[in-house]
Amino acid sequence: MNGGVVIRELREIDEFKEVYRLFDDIWHPEPHNPPVTVELMIGFAHTGNYVAGAYEGGALVGASVGFRGAGRTLHSHVTGAVIGRGIGYALKSHQRAWCLERGLDRITWTFDPLVRRNARFNLVKLGAMPEEYLEDFYGDMADAINEGDASDRLLAVWRIAARERRDEPPAAEALLADESGWPVVKDARGDVVLVGTPADVERLRREDPAAAKAWRLAVRDTLGGLMKAGGRVVGFTDRGEYVVMQVN
Repeated sequence: MNGGVVIRELREIDEFKEVYRLFDDIWHPEPHNPPVTVELMIGFAHTGNYVAGAYEGGALVGASVGFRGAGRTLHSHVTGAVIGRGIGYALKSHQRAWCLERGLDRITWTFDPLVRRNARFNLVKLGAMPEEYLEDFYGDMADAINEGDASDRLLAVWRIAARERRDEPPAAEALLADESGWPVVKDARGDVVLVGTPADVERLRREDPAAAKAWRLAVRDTLGGLMKAGGRVVGFTDRGEYVVMQVN
Protein backbone atom coordinates (compact mmCIF):
# COMPACT_ATOMS: atom_id res chain seq x y z
CA MET A 1 0.00 0.00 0.00
CA ASN A 2 1.29 3.48 -0.91
CA GLY A 3 -0.61 6.55 0.30
CA GLY A 4 -3.92 4.66 0.53
CA VAL A 5 -3.40 3.08 -2.90
CA VAL A 6 -3.00 -0.69 -3.14
CA ILE A 7 -0.76 -1.79 -6.02
CA ARG A 8 -0.44 -5.37 -7.14
CA GLU A 9 0.58 -7.41 -10.15
CA LEU A 10 -2.29 -8.54 -12.37
CA ARG A 11 -2.85 -12.09 -13.61
CA GLU A 12 -6.45 -12.54 -14.71
CA ILE A 13 -8.16 -11.74 -18.02
CA ASP A 14 -10.86 -9.68 -16.31
CA GLU A 15 -8.15 -7.54 -14.67
CA PHE A 16 -6.50 -6.90 -18.04
CA LYS A 17 -9.87 -5.95 -19.52
CA GLU A 18 -10.31 -3.46 -16.68
CA VAL A 19 -6.91 -1.92 -17.49
CA TYR A 20 -7.89 -1.71 -21.15
CA ARG A 21 -11.06 0.21 -20.19
CA LEU A 22 -9.09 2.55 -17.90
CA PHE A 23 -6.60 3.37 -20.65
CA ASP A 24 -9.51 3.89 -23.06
CA ASP A 25 -11.03 6.43 -20.65
CA ILE A 26 -7.68 8.27 -20.36
CA TRP A 27 -6.62 8.41 -24.03
CA HIS A 28 -9.88 7.87 -25.95
CA PRO A 29 -7.96 6.17 -28.78
CA GLU A 30 -9.37 5.11 -32.10
CA PRO A 31 -10.38 1.41 -31.97
CA HIS A 32 -7.34 0.38 -34.04
CA ASN A 33 -4.88 2.32 -31.83
CA PRO A 34 -5.10 1.20 -28.15
CA PRO A 35 -2.01 1.84 -25.98
CA VAL A 36 -1.84 -1.91 -25.26
CA THR A 37 -4.15 -4.82 -26.02
CA VAL A 38 -5.56 -7.36 -23.59
CA GLU A 39 -3.70 -10.10 -25.48
CA LEU A 40 -0.34 -8.37 -25.03
CA MET A 41 -0.97 -7.87 -21.31
CA ILE A 42 -1.74 -11.58 -21.00
CA GLY A 43 1.49 -12.45 -22.81
CA PHE A 44 3.60 -10.00 -20.83
CA ALA A 45 2.31 -11.18 -17.46
CA HIS A 46 2.67 -14.85 -18.40
CA THR A 47 6.33 -14.41 -19.41
CA GLY A 48 7.45 -12.59 -16.26
CA ASN A 49 7.06 -9.01 -17.36
CA TYR A 50 5.42 -6.14 -15.48
CA VAL A 51 1.64 -5.62 -15.47
CA ALA A 52 0.34 -3.89 -12.34
CA GLY A 53 -2.77 -2.08 -11.22
CA ALA A 54 -3.37 0.58 -8.57
CA TYR A 55 -6.57 0.29 -6.57
CA GLU A 56 -8.26 2.83 -4.35
CA GLY A 57 -11.30 1.65 -2.43
CA GLY A 58 -11.49 -1.36 -4.72
CA ALA A 59 -11.59 0.76 -7.89
CA LEU A 60 -8.82 0.65 -10.49
CA VAL A 61 -7.30 4.15 -10.62
CA GLY A 62 -4.01 3.46 -12.42
CA ALA A 63 -2.04 0.79 -14.21
CA SER A 64 1.37 0.21 -15.76
CA VAL A 65 2.61 -2.25 -18.36
CA GLY A 66 6.28 -2.92 -19.07
CA PHE A 67 8.60 -5.50 -20.55
CA ARG A 68 12.23 -6.43 -20.08
CA GLY A 69 14.68 -4.77 -22.43
CA ALA A 70 18.35 -5.22 -23.21
CA GLY A 71 20.64 -5.70 -20.22
CA ARG A 72 19.15 -5.24 -16.78
CA THR A 73 16.36 -2.95 -17.98
CA LEU A 74 12.60 -2.76 -17.73
CA HIS A 75 10.97 -0.68 -20.46
CA SER A 76 7.80 0.85 -19.06
CA HIS A 77 5.65 0.87 -22.18
CA VAL A 78 2.54 2.60 -20.86
CA THR A 79 1.40 4.01 -17.52
CA GLY A 80 -1.93 5.73 -16.97
CA ALA A 81 -3.50 7.04 -13.78
CA VAL A 82 -6.01 9.47 -12.37
CA ILE A 83 -4.15 12.80 -12.26
CA GLY A 84 -3.36 14.75 -9.11
CA ARG A 85 -3.61 12.08 -6.41
CA GLY A 86 -0.06 10.67 -6.33
CA ILE A 87 -1.04 7.45 -8.09
CA GLY A 88 1.59 7.80 -10.80
CA TYR A 89 4.31 8.13 -8.19
CA ALA A 90 2.96 5.13 -6.28
CA LEU A 91 3.06 3.05 -9.46
CA LYS A 92 6.62 4.11 -10.23
CA SER A 93 7.70 3.28 -6.67
CA HIS A 94 6.15 -0.17 -6.99
CA GLN A 95 7.81 -0.63 -10.37
CA ARG A 96 11.19 0.33 -8.91
CA ALA A 97 10.84 -2.18 -6.05
CA TRP A 98 9.76 -4.89 -8.53
CA CYS A 99 12.87 -4.29 -10.62
CA LEU A 100 15.29 -4.25 -7.69
CA GLU A 101 13.90 -7.58 -6.46
CA ARG A 102 14.75 -9.07 -9.86
CA GLY A 103 18.23 -7.62 -10.22
CA LEU A 104 17.28 -4.94 -12.75
CA ASP A 105 18.99 -1.61 -12.35
CA ARG A 106 17.23 0.79 -14.69
CA ILE A 107 13.78 1.63 -16.03
CA THR A 108 13.21 3.36 -19.35
CA TRP A 109 10.13 4.98 -20.89
CA THR A 110 9.24 7.66 -23.39
CA PHE A 111 7.43 10.94 -22.81
CA ASP A 112 6.44 14.00 -24.80
CA PRO A 113 9.11 16.69 -24.23
CA LEU A 114 6.47 19.43 -24.52
CA VAL A 115 4.34 18.23 -21.58
CA ARG A 116 5.85 20.23 -18.75
CA ARG A 117 4.20 18.41 -15.83
CA ASN A 118 5.49 15.04 -17.09
CA ALA A 119 9.00 16.40 -17.56
CA ARG A 120 9.00 17.79 -14.02
CA PHE A 121 7.68 14.51 -12.60
CA ASN A 122 10.24 12.40 -14.47
CA LEU A 123 13.32 14.56 -14.01
CA VAL A 124 12.72 16.29 -10.68
CA LYS A 125 10.55 13.95 -8.61
CA LEU A 126 11.95 10.63 -9.84
CA GLY A 127 15.44 11.66 -10.92
CA ALA A 128 15.23 10.05 -14.37
CA MET A 129 17.12 11.79 -17.18
CA PRO A 130 16.46 11.89 -20.94
CA GLU A 131 19.19 10.19 -22.94
CA GLU A 132 17.80 10.29 -26.49
CA TYR A 133 15.53 12.53 -28.56
CA LEU A 134 13.21 10.38 -30.72
CA GLU A 135 11.66 12.26 -33.63
CA ASP A 136 8.05 11.28 -34.48
CA PHE A 137 8.75 8.00 -32.65
CA TYR A 138 5.27 6.45 -32.83
CA GLY A 139 4.14 8.01 -36.11
CA ASP A 140 0.55 9.24 -36.25
CA MET A 141 -1.28 8.60 -32.97
CA ALA A 142 -5.06 8.44 -33.23
CA ASP A 143 -6.19 9.43 -29.74
CA ALA A 144 -7.75 12.45 -28.08
CA ILE A 145 -4.49 13.61 -26.46
CA ASN A 146 -1.92 13.24 -29.26
CA GLU A 147 -3.91 13.40 -32.50
CA GLY A 148 -2.81 16.13 -34.88
CA ASP A 149 0.70 16.45 -33.45
CA ALA A 150 3.97 14.72 -34.27
CA SER A 151 4.87 12.04 -31.72
CA ASP A 152 8.34 13.31 -30.77
CA ARG A 153 9.50 11.69 -27.53
CA LEU A 154 12.36 11.75 -25.06
CA LEU A 155 13.72 8.42 -23.85
CA ALA A 156 13.89 8.71 -20.06
CA VAL A 157 16.38 6.52 -18.20
CA TRP A 158 15.85 6.01 -14.46
CA ARG A 159 18.90 4.47 -12.84
CA ILE A 160 17.12 3.06 -9.82
CA ALA A 161 20.03 1.79 -7.72
CA ALA A 162 20.98 5.31 -6.66
CA ARG A 163 19.86 8.84 -7.34
CA GLU A 164 22.47 11.41 -8.23
CA ARG A 165 21.83 14.90 -6.92
CA ARG A 166 22.70 17.68 -9.36
CA ASP A 167 23.00 21.41 -8.75
CA GLU A 168 21.76 23.58 -11.59
CA PRO A 169 24.76 25.48 -13.05
CA PRO A 170 24.54 28.99 -14.53
CA ALA A 171 22.98 28.78 -17.96
CA ALA A 172 22.01 30.79 -21.04
CA GLU A 173 18.54 30.68 -22.62
CA ALA A 174 18.39 28.90 -25.97
CA LEU A 175 14.59 28.65 -26.28
CA LEU A 176 11.97 30.70 -24.49
CA ALA A 177 8.49 32.13 -24.96
CA ASP A 178 7.67 35.67 -26.08
CA GLU A 179 4.83 37.76 -24.66
CA SER A 180 2.28 35.96 -26.83
CA GLY A 181 3.50 32.52 -25.72
CA TRP A 182 5.11 31.59 -29.03
CA PRO A 183 8.64 30.09 -28.99
CA VAL A 184 11.71 32.23 -29.58
CA VAL A 185 15.04 30.57 -30.41
CA LYS A 186 18.19 32.40 -29.34
CA ASP A 187 21.86 31.88 -30.12
CA ALA A 188 22.87 30.81 -26.62
CA ARG A 189 26.55 30.27 -26.04
CA GLY A 190 28.23 28.58 -23.11
CA ASP A 191 28.62 25.20 -21.49
CA VAL A 192 25.01 25.08 -20.25
CA VAL A 193 21.83 26.20 -21.99
CA LEU A 194 18.14 26.27 -21.11
CA VAL A 195 15.46 24.95 -23.45
CA GLY A 196 11.99 26.18 -22.55
CA THR A 197 8.62 24.45 -22.93
CA PRO A 198 5.06 25.77 -23.39
CA ALA A 199 3.10 26.27 -20.19
CA ASP A 200 0.31 23.88 -21.28
CA VAL A 201 0.80 22.27 -24.67
CA GLU A 202 -2.40 20.20 -24.40
CA ARG A 203 -4.49 23.38 -24.07
CA LEU A 204 -2.42 25.01 -26.81
CA ARG A 205 -3.18 22.14 -29.23
CA ARG A 206 -6.89 22.86 -28.77
CA GLU A 207 -6.82 26.66 -28.77
CA ASP A 208 -3.87 27.55 -31.03
CA PRO A 209 -2.67 24.58 -33.11
CA ALA A 210 -0.23 26.76 -35.06
CA ALA A 211 1.55 27.83 -31.86
CA ALA A 212 1.63 24.21 -30.63
CA LYS A 213 3.22 23.14 -33.92
CA ALA A 214 5.75 25.96 -33.66
CA TRP A 215 6.74 24.74 -30.19
CA ARG A 216 7.07 21.15 -31.46
CA LEU A 217 9.48 22.21 -34.21
CA ALA A 218 11.41 24.62 -31.98
CA VAL A 219 11.97 22.01 -29.24
CA ARG A 220 12.84 19.39 -31.85
CA ASP A 221 15.45 21.65 -33.46
CA THR A 222 16.86 23.05 -30.22
CA LEU A 223 16.69 20.25 -27.66
CA GLY A 224 16.87 17.48 -30.25
CA GLY A 225 19.77 19.20 -31.98
CA LEU A 226 21.71 19.68 -28.75
CA MET A 227 21.23 16.04 -27.73
CA LYS A 228 22.21 14.72 -31.16
CA ALA A 229 25.38 16.81 -30.91
CA GLY A 230 26.25 15.09 -27.62
CA GLY A 231 24.58 17.45 -25.15
CA ARG A 232 23.30 15.92 -21.90
CA VAL A 233 20.10 16.89 -20.13
CA VAL A 234 21.02 17.30 -16.47
CA GLY A 235 17.95 18.91 -14.95
CA PHE A 236 14.63 20.72 -15.28
CA THR A 237 13.99 24.15 -13.79
CA ASP A 238 11.01 25.43 -11.82
CA ARG A 239 10.21 27.63 -14.85
CA GLY A 240 9.83 24.62 -17.12
CA GLU A 241 13.21 24.54 -18.89
CA TYR A 242 15.47 21.62 -19.71
CA VAL A 243 19.02 22.19 -18.48
CA VAL A 244 21.43 20.93 -21.14
CA MET A 245 25.17 20.53 -20.70
CA GLN A 246 26.85 21.09 -24.04
CA VAL A 247 29.91 19.26 -25.31
CA ASN A 248 33.03 21.43 -25.33
